[in-house]
Parts: sequence; structure tokens; C-alpha cells
Amino acid sequence: MTGPVRIAVFGSFYRGFHVLSELLKGPLGRQVVVVGVATDDASASFVSPARRVWAYPHCACEEAMVEQLAKGHGLPVYKGRVKSEQFYRLYEEEWRPDLCIAATFGQRIDARLRAYPRFGFYNLHPCIDDGWPSGYAGPNPFQALLDDGSDHVVIALHEVDEGFDTGRLVALSERIYFPPAASVVDLHKCTSPLAAKFLVQQLGRLLAGISQEAQQ
Repeated sequence: MTGPVRIAVFGSFYRGFHVLSELLKGPLGRQVVVVGVATDDASASFVSPARRVWAYPHCACEEAMVEQLAKGHGLPVYKGRVKSEQFYRLYEEEWRPDLCIAATFGQRIDARLRAYPRFGFYNLHPCIDDGWPSGYAGPNPFQALLDDGSDHVVIALHEVDEGFDTGRLVALSERIYFPPAASVVDLHKCTSPLAAKFLVQQLGRLLAGISQEAQQ
């Protein structure tokens, strides 16, 4: 492996913001380069806003935080449909990612997008340690956890496949506890910094393994 690993981020809201921040400013800064960011247009029907975090009270600055961070670092930002010829060209001809990360993203990733990055396409998904695939797969796991009276969450790092949060499990974070009165938005806020640091830790291990294989 020569040069930094090219990473595309598919993310929004607090998890997307913290993941992008860690990749831009954190300990992997010399090993990776972010080449593009796809983020939610919270007003668009194709991100199913009524079924996701955008259905809960939030402000315009929270819709735009990932876009603003990316543009502040000179990164290209895409907010349209990812299953389109326009995005396929951008993704394959300009971004050319080696690895992709999804972190609160409102569109399904199809086979063409999944197959392109040579080091894989991964997602961060909240659940509990209830086996894998988790019973909390789906677009609104935090609400499901609250409905079931859970007092904690773990973050799963898994490969993206054709299913809905069913790809091969890479690792589970430690438990993150929350109070009974917490809301869905509260859980996004309190778990996102830890999810991002967990991701960076796991990416460091993945990149070390890739580097070792390349030297053999």
C-alpha cells in the first residue's frame, strides 16, 4: 500500500459530523485522506425523513453540520440520489475511494457502490449485544431501544451488504449507558463522539493489517 487510503464518508447529523471530524483531525490523519462526502438532504423524500432522525425536533444547523464541515476543509459534497449515473461517475472517476464509511445516511447502498472500494464499505449501527444480525436493524434503532426500555447501546461496525444492517460484523463497541428520560436525539448526541473514536480505533487495526499484507 502506497500513499494514504482514500475514504468517502456517507453521513449526516451528529454521527456523520463526529466521524468526519475524526478522519480529518484525528490520529489517522496521515494514513487516510477524505475524498468526498455524501450527506442527507433532510427535505428529500428519497432519504425517508419521516422514518429517520429527521422526524424529530432539530435545527437547520444540525441538518447542515456535515456539509459545512466538509466544505470548510475543501471537500466535495453530494446531496442527491446515490443510485444514479451522476453519482456513479463522480464516485468512480473523481472520488475513487479505497474504503467507505456510512454514519447516519438515509439511502440504501447498492451493489455497484459496495463493490467499488477495494478495502470495503462499512456502516456504524446502534444496537445491543444481542447477537448478529441484531434485532435492532432498521432505520430507527434508537427509538426501538427506547421502546424496549434498554438502558444502554453498543455501536456495531459491520460491512454493508444487500440486506439492512446484516453485513459481516467487524466489531462491537463497549456499552454506552443513557438515562431513562433520554430522547432519540439525545442518544445521537451522546453516542456519536464515542462511535467515531471506536471507528478510528478499528480502522487503525484494519489499515495495519492491510499494510502488513502488502509487505509480505
